[in-house]
Amino acid sequence: MRPLATRASVLLLSAALLTACSSSDSGGGDPKSEPEIGAVPKLLRTTGLSYPLDPYETTDEQREQLQKAQNRLISQCMKRFGFSYEPSSLVDSGRRPGSDDSRYGLTDPAKAARYGYDSRGGIAPPAKPPAPVLGATGQLALSGPDTKGGAAQPMSWEEAQGVDSGKVVNGQKVPIGGCNRESYLKLYAPKKGAVDIMFVFNVTADSFTRAREDSRVTAALKAWSACMAEKGYKTQDPVSPQPDLGLAADAYGSPKAIAAAKQDVACKERANLVGIWFTVEAAYQKRNIEQNAETLNQAKAELGDRLKMATTLNG
Repeated sequence: MRPLATRASVLLLSAALLTACSSSDSGGGDPKSEPEIGAVPKLLRTTGLSYPLDPYETTDEQREQLQKAQNRLISQCMKRFGFSYEPSSLVDSGRRPGSDDSRYGLTDPAKAARYGYDSRGGIAPPAKPPAPVLGATGQLALSGPDTKGGAAQPMSWEEAQGVDSGKVVNGQKVPIGGCNRESYLKLYAPKKGAVDIMFVFNVTADSFTRAREDSRVTAALKAWSACMAEKGYKTQDPVSPQPDLGLAADAYGSPKAIAAAKQDVACKERANLVGIWFTVEAAYQKRNIEQNAETLNQAKAELGDRLKMATTLNG
């Protein structure tokens, strides 16, 4: 699994714009309790696995559509101030925990044997498009004035109505946070009480963290680590063992990396790490769903509303 904090495009912008979470609890319960799990399947690959929280998550395609819609709203807002502005259209997949095949680290024997830890298979990442050039006035319209030490920023589009930043561009009042925040609020928080868009992600991350600390998973991790040690690889990190293995970022596809990666996958299979971890994590997700049912259902309904809005905006 890629690092949980990694969010691109919509989420990076939105997290920066929205500074408070709509809920202080992203999955509770006694952290010392361990849920029942039942039978544990033998698993290695994670591709195609489904998790209880999946129905509440946005798909890669949906995130792309939402980013396009937010970009459209930014462009519309900037046009009010007399600027022709098109935000970058490059959208990272922003994969959520559980949506890719590296949730528990490398688990594909074929990829390990061919690419080692090079997750892109030797393909360079796409170049980031250059940001459109804006002067000071355009930047003010886009991002709004500095509000450090000022009044609290509105947390919904409903609350933003009538709020004056005190700045004017080409005869138009600049919203607090500029067009960036306006577009975000219109799409993600149109009304007071909207669920923070990071809520589902946080509940999922909470489940993953609790599962990793679960006694049944820690036992499997120890078995995997011991298996690696038998071949001379000292690491306790199944997700990102590269630093422990002495691999530089430009050497993830080297013969040394391939040898370690093959052993890594073989040890995961021997310890049934994926089968145990998946089963335990799914149990924590089920418990978190029960404890956050009302908020999760609201988040799901709001996602449906914003996808409808995105469809309209995107034509």
